[in-house]
Amino acid sequence: MRKNRRKLNIKGKIFILIFVLLVALLILFLVKKVSKNLTSKNSTSVVYICSDKTKVKLYDMDKNEAEEIVRGTEVINYKYEEQVDDKTYTKIKYNGTIYLIDSDNISTEKQDIVKEKEMYVRTNTTTYKDDSSAKIVGLVKKGEKVEIIGYDKLNEDGTVNKYKIKYNDEEAYVYAKYLVYTEAESLEKYDENGLQEYLSKMGDTLGGGTATNLDYYPYEKPKFEDNVMPDEVRAFYINSSAVKNIDKYIELAKESNINAFVIDIKDNTSPAYNSPVMQEYSPTNYNHAINDFETYKQLVKKAKDAGFYVIGRITTFKDNYFVDDHKETAIKGSNGQPFNHNSSYWPTAYNRLVWEFNVELAREAVKEVGFNEIQFDYVRFPDRTQSLEKSGTINLINTYNEEKAQAIQTFVMYAADSIHELGAYVSIDVFGESASNYVTAYGQFWAAISNVADVISGMPYPDHFSTHEYGISEVVWTVPYKLLSAWGSYVAKKQEIIPTPAVVRTWIQTYNSIKTPTVVYDASKVSDEIRALYDNGLTGGYMTWNSASSLEKYREVNAAFKKVY
Repeated sequence: MRKNRRKLNIKGKIFILIFVLLVALLILFLVKKVSKNLTSKNSTSVVYICSDKTKVKLYDMDKNEAEEIVRGTEVINYKYEEQVDDKTYTKIKYNGTIYLIDSDNISTEKQDIVKEKEMYVRTNTTTYKDDSSAKIVGLVKKGEKVEIIGYDKLNEDGTVNKYKIKYNDEEAYVYAKYLVYTEAESLEKYDENGLQEYLSKMGDTLGGGTATNLDYYPYEKPKFEDNVMPDEVRAFYINSSAVKNIDKYIELAKESNINAFVIDIKDNTSPAYNSPVMQEYSPTNYNHAINDFETYKQLVKKAKDAGFYVIGRITTFKDNYFVDDHKETAIKGSNGQPFNHNSSYWPTAYNRLVWEFNVELAREAVKEVGFNEIQFDYVRFPDRTQSLEKSGTINLINTYNEEKAQAIQTFVMYAADSIHELGAYVSIDVFGESASNYVTAYGQFWAAISNVADVISGMPYPDHFSTHEYGISEVVWTVPYKLLSAWGSYVAKKQEIIPTPAVVRTWIQTYNSIKTPTVVYDASKVSDEIRALYDNGLTGGYMTWNSASSLEKYREVNAAFKKVY
């Protein structure tokens, strides 16, 4: 009996144990199921805010507008959706707060952040082969539509740096600041303070183009923290050969209140050093280099180490050696061969390979040599060629059917955009005539260039003016103060009419006049030039033009540089 009772107790205990285990397994199953349901309803993941605009609206849990969020921002997605009428909301967490957002405005992929599909071009602009160089595909014109197929990077405010576009069956990159959302916006012209009415009075009598066809929208002028441009630049010009004597220029500059140097990178038939970019684009320039690249770098470094702001000068659309290498880029004569203009050959300013060469050369100079600023000279078509063009004696090879002034301004945009990426500034040399009330025959118009460049450098050399310019009774190069005061008033007006004018830093004649009567430009005459500029509010500084970079002449007029104006 006891044995049987013991067996029954064991069986009962086993039954109870099995029953408890089954109940436990059932409870565990139910807990897991409930937990899974809860987790699926409240699980989270990281997503990105996406849109075809720079900002997106967030809503509180009652669907009221709460705030805006910049596209590209990472947020927590709760994978919880709520349908209201025809709109689906998703719950997200941003800055510690729960919001609702339109489900169309979140994405798991970075490449889907930018949702623009097509945009319009608001001003003639350059397209690029990639997102990291200055290599050119071509031109898109004001008012044209482009397909958006990607982008390079987002800025902190949600704007795109460059869009990847498809245009005429070609893929390319274009800076986003030149694109707008609607065709109507793209066709508008900037017209604050009666600008367009003023510009309409600027005649196109010389064939350079129409002032109203140029771009005057505000351009943000950069300020680089690790590359500060002096408020007033006072510079000696040093040519490709003279740079070998950099120590002597540094010594004199320290005595003369000079704080900068303009040093040649490439002058026509005088390339300063054997640049790898020259080797790629223009072997003839490379083979005629005056200095070894490494030696040149060390010479410029001496100037920088001594505390001077250094500006690299590039002669742009006047280049015999480039024409030797690329005859297809040259301005042509009636015989189809490169046209010899005043003993020089000019690549046409319409040709994009010429643009690319000069800007890639500039970028190399910033990266490898360390220039603070790149100055482009001869940013124009040849002067006094209007009659030759009209008669068919020359052919400028106008590939994109641009006005001259349009091509020049678009080049300045291209150069500035490409060099700003590297943290350096851009200055453009212009004839003194470009400040006049017309577009010049060679395509320079002060207001259009000043609005885009960081620095604009007029060349109002007194002996380049007509004898009694501006109604001055004396021979103008004998009275530089009067002449540059009159010229400065025209410059001041052009600076006033545009929203984002460049710094005015002017070339001053630092050589004896080449016209009769000959005038010795001593310290007094040079001082008169500078004083006239400053008295007319053109206080961005000056640069000494002396093509030989004569130390003797700089010493002779040194008293003019020691003055505070």
